[in-house]
Amino acid sequence: MNTRFQIDNSKNASERVLLIAVEFPDTKDFPAVLAEAQELVYAAGGDLITTATCKREKPHNALFVGTGKIEEYKQIVDDNNIQLVIFNHALTPSQERNIEQSLQCRVLDRIGLILSIFAMRAQSSEGKLQVELAQLEHLSSRLIRTYGHLKSQRGGIGLKGPGETQLETDRRLIAQKIVRIKKRLQEVKKIRTIQRKNRSKLPTFTLVGYTNVGKSTIFNALTKSNVIAKDQLFATLDTTARKLWLNENLSIILMDTVGFVRDLPHKLIVAFSATLEEVKNADILLHVIDASDTHAQEHTENVNQVLTEIGAGEIPQILVYNKIDCTDNKIAEIQKDNLSNIKALRISANDRESLKLLYETIEETAQKLNKY
Repeated sequence: MNTRFQIDNSKNASERVLLIAVEFPDTKDFPAVLAEAQELVYAAGGDLITTATCKREKPHNALFVGTGKIEEYKQIVDDNNIQLVIFNHALTPSQERNIEQSLQCRVLDRIGLILSIFAMRAQSSEGKLQVELAQLEHLSSRLIRTYGHLKSQRGGIGLKGPGETQLETDRRLIAQKIVRIKKRLQEVKKIRTIQRKNRSKLPTFTLVGYTNVGKSTIFNALTKSNVIAKDQLFATLDTTARKLWLNENLSIILMDTVGFVRDLPHKLIVAFSATLEEVKNADILLHVIDASDTHAQEHTENVNQVLTEIGAGEIPQILVYNKIDCTDNKIAEIQKDNLSNIKALRISANDRESLKLLYETIEETAQKLNKY
């Protein structure tokens, strides 16, 4: 698979990738963790040459995987002409520098990888600002790159040269830019608040869920929109809102949001607070779940964990089990509790009759909200 990997912000960059994943004692379902990490590399456009795994009790303070494994990975890098090593873990700045120096090639951690995908997918001005802010804050502590093998590399902050004066200049410029972006995001937040007040009379239903479960496909089908919907992680990044008429007397606001992944870094949640704020202001969360995924329960727990972290854990949810056409039980149905409230339903976003059930669910729930 020959694809382009645009992490250096260079349109001509093409990098051969080695992915490293470590299994710790508290790691749950390591094969699934590894598969998702590989999908993240593919989502970023990476040319994944090989994957290396190992087991450790805890991270090595200086090299994360220890000196012996670093020597082993250095041989893989040399033998396969690897240009970028990606760790499916958060690395400290010192660990990242030490590993780069040992492997003599660029190193990226999980946060940097997800940010690179976000940078490729952000479409709105707000989304681009949030990505840029998160990137700058992540990279600001990783500017000390004075090794000879990096001097001639193109693109990327801190890769121009080893001069201490230049590094200090870069740090100051980054700090100034971070301040400017934060001010602009505050302005965006004010605009969002005004927009939210303008539509406050309408019930708001927000689609949430793990990435690649079909939220955008459902959103497009219900609202006849053209939000990007692809079979890949983080296909949609920006929050999109549309007015949906349910009948001549009732309408709602339907929102599509960015999908979550396991261990979504806290700093990314903070950086995207303006977007995620739309989630915690919803009346109802339509929690979309891939019914065909064997890890659906774990993914659901991951999503609920993030929802709790952003203050949306108490918002009523309706579980929408999507992709039933890929399961043994292909029957679409609505599930209610003892009080006749709809708690869950099984659908396929590609089936018109299934979507009618979801439409009816939204209409019945909206009528009970008594906000219109």
